[in-house]
Amino acid sequence: MASANSHIDKLDFPPPDARRPLLQDDRLATSADSNTTSRTGSFFEQVAEGIQERDRAKMQQEVARFGTFAVANLMCLCAGSITAFSLYGHLFMSHLKYSQTAVNIISISAELALYLPVPAVGYLCDRYGPRFPALMATVLFGVGYLVAAFAYRSGPPVSAGGTGWPFWTMVVAFVAIGTATASMYLAAVSTCAKNFGRGKHKGMALAIPIAAFGLSGMWQSQIGSRVLYERKPDGTRGDVDVFKFFVFLACALVAVGLLGAATLKIMDEEEMIEEAIDELEQSGLLDESDYLRRAANRHGYGTISPNDLSESQFDFLQTEAEILKQREAEERARKEWLLNAETRRFLSDRTMWWLAAGFFLVTGPGEAFINNMGTVIGTLYPPSSTSLKHQTTAATHVSIVAITSTISRLLTGTLTDMLAPTFAPHQHRRGPNSLASSLATLELAPKRFALSRVVFLLIFALLMSCGQILLASGAIQNHGSRFGIVSALIGAGYGAVFSLTPIIISVVWGVENFGTNWGIVAMVPAAGAAVWGVVYSAVYQAAAGGGRDQTLCYGEGCYSPTFWAMAVSVWVACGLWGWAWRGPGGWARRGVAV
Repeated sequence: MASANSHIDKLDFPPPDARRPLLQDDRLATSADSNTTSRTGSFFEQVAEGIQERDRAKMQQEVARFGTFAVANLMCLCAGSITAFSLYGHLFMSHLKYSQTAVNIISISAELALYLPVPAVGYLCDRYGPRFPALMATVLFGVGYLVAAFAYRSGPPVSAGGTGWPFWTMVVAFVAIGTATASMYLAAVSTCAKNFGRGKHKGMALAIPIAAFGLSGMWQSQIGSRVLYERKPDGTRGDVDVFKFFVFLACALVAVGLLGAATLKIMDEEEMIEEAIDELEQSGLLDESDYLRRAANRHGYGTISPNDLSESQFDFLQTEAEILKQREAEERARKEWLLNAETRRFLSDRTMWWLAAGFFLVTGPGEAFINNMGTVIGTLYPPSSTSLKHQTTAATHVSIVAITSTISRLLTGTLTDMLAPTFAPHQHRRGPNSLASSLATLELAPKRFALSRVVFLLIFALLMSCGQILLASGAIQNHGSRFGIVSALIGAGYGAVFSLTPIIISVVWGVENFGTNWGIVAMVPAAGAAVWGVVYSAVYQAAAGGGRDQTLCYGEGCYSPTFWAMAVSVWVACGLWGWAWRGPGGWARRGVAV
């Protein structure tokens, strides 16, 4: 506050002339502030537009990711047509006069073609993307089912007293069908694994397409038995019309295959490869590759001459093109380097061999049961009995196996996502003596309740063995209505094993090389199906040799020894999986949260 003696003099006010420049300065300052505000606003508008553009691109990518997921599931929902083999396998014996051994040769050929090419198909998926395998499946499905359809329509072959196509044409057709099944299945599953495998719901991302694959046999067999069926002389519904059924499958699978070949895509693959390479280099498990040393010695753009501008421009553009070409080659080399290194590490891990051996011992019996359900059902009652026809059919049990298999695949995928131990990113690339591996084996703090995926694997495998024991014991003989229990137990165990094994592979060894890794393990059911198919047909034919009909068999002796041996095989597999999990050098000892 001013003192009492203070006063205001006229000199305290500037003259009008002095005030005018201040006003002009204020206008200039206001104009400058306005320009600054305008520039600031323009900057923030650009930032906002950049954020909107980024969000728009991210949204489009997520839409594409889930769209690809939907197409992959549709492909799996159609690709498992081979699982409906029991629907018409017995008709090969009655209509084409094939023996049980001949029918098993067809099914075993299809199984070998289904599983043996899987590593090669996985390699194609990992290196070149899923579209080419999908296109290959389209061609093979169309050719395979059309050849099988016309071979069936031609009747018994000359060797069986007919005039139809030779037996080998049916074998070749099912080899094509098996290869197509592997191609379409792996293209779809590999796409889902890579697009969702780094998230927290990787179990469901794999379980859904795998469950859809198991479900395909159910709806296809129902269409065959309820829509595409033959009419008996009295007008009632008979067996499936195999010719029409095969033509329907050819058309449906060609359409779905073309859709997959046009739309399947791996999202963020470059980012995934770069992260994997960084982790591998930091882990010390791999040395620097030759291409990295070559990249370090790469020359610059060259010299531009000021005297001849057009020539310098040409040189500059040519140099830029060479650099771009070299950069693309290096990116391909980096991906190839990573995937080859991952394959070597996978094959050198002995726990992989225990996992694959157990998979062989479980899936072989499962495949043999699914392929021979029709003939097993035929042994439950004497050939003259009609009571079986009113109690159970092959189509019914194909559906039961498909439904229980689907439920178990979805259930295990969901429960393992919720209950399995939380895994650290890139845990499979830790060095054996790394600090991270050492700390992972220590219980430093209380953790949530967790149940390993291996526990679920063991539980469902034992359920499968219970179904085999029930059938082998003779409790189902002359009681066809009980056969559904066997189908449900074996279907649930079979589906869970096929769902959990690839999930475990993706957790223990990562998703970057998933197609190749899963393809190597998925090859072993071919051998299992071949071994158990031969065992079943040998026991069946030996039991049939004592009756009046040398082709068809009746009684417990047709199948009981085979299924006792199958149950023992599953128990051995459980022991191998437990060893891979808890044994010396096992996943638990290495700190891998599986």
